[in-house]
Amino acid sequence: MRNKRTTATLVRLLENARYEVLPTASTEEKVLEHVPRDRTITVTASPSKGLEATLDLAERLTGHGYPTVPHLAARMVSGRGELAEIAERLRGKGITSVFVPGGDAEAVGDYPDALALLEDLRDLGSPFAHVGITGYPESHPTIHDDLTVQSMWDKRRYATHIVSNLTFDPAVVRDWVRRLRARGVAMPLLLGIPGPVERAKLLGMATRIGVGESTKFLAKNKGLFARLAAPGGFTGETFLERCAPALGEDGAIVEGLHVFTFNQIGETEAWRTDMLERLRDGT
Repeated sequence: MRNKRTTATLVRLLENARYEVLPTASTEEKVLEHVPRDRTITVTASPSKGLEATLDLAERLTGHGYPTVPHLAARMVSGRGELAEIAERLRGKGITSVFVPGGDAEAVGDYPDALALLEDLRDLGSPFAHVGITGYPESHPTIHDDLTVQSMWDKRRYATHIVSNLTFDPAVVRDWVRRLRARGVAMPLLLGIPGPVERAKLLGMATRIGVGESTKFLAKNKGLFARLAAPGGFTGETFLERCAPALGEDGAIVEGLHVFTFNQIGETEAWRTDMLERLRDGT
């Protein structure tokens, strides 16, 4: 039986959920059709599409009234000159938040990792009020665990919040959040979860983002496919239920969810609102 504190935690997380989308031709239309204007939308950066696709969609969604967070993948930015131009361009459109991953592409210029770009953002006067970085609850497929821990520690001076990568083990989430706080990393955290995506649609999306990128995508998300075998796909609901007690602990500082929609945008919003209604009704 779910207790009141767990229910309150689940409601809070779902109320503060943001959606990650990919910049495809149909994304803008899907967002406008299904997502209310107060929901934050983050736009991924794909080496096959280029950073322009990310920036353009972020600007258009901002123009429609959405709080929008473009992903500035460090390895896709050539250097400080381009970074300064991007910052000026986005600020001119009213965008005040960015997410800075390293990215899966080969470095095109001066930034081998997210930290290098974050340092230059600071030197440019910290043009964005909110800067997110990636956290890895589980092992990264290409980076040693010790390096991911050190990297997060190094980046804490330049960022305002952490977005966790996908994981499906509530115990891993609990232990990671506790270790994070024990090390003195006090930034708010957004827990990364997949939306209600079906296996066939996810495989199709992985194929469309490019052959090289798909290989990396599949390598990083092996656990996701195993959990999509059941009819109806994986909604994350049971996972959230099991995570909630740890996410509601004093000092956890988990402020919301970062939902990987895989562009199943309408399905994701329908799932979120339905779960919220059931929680509020006590069902």
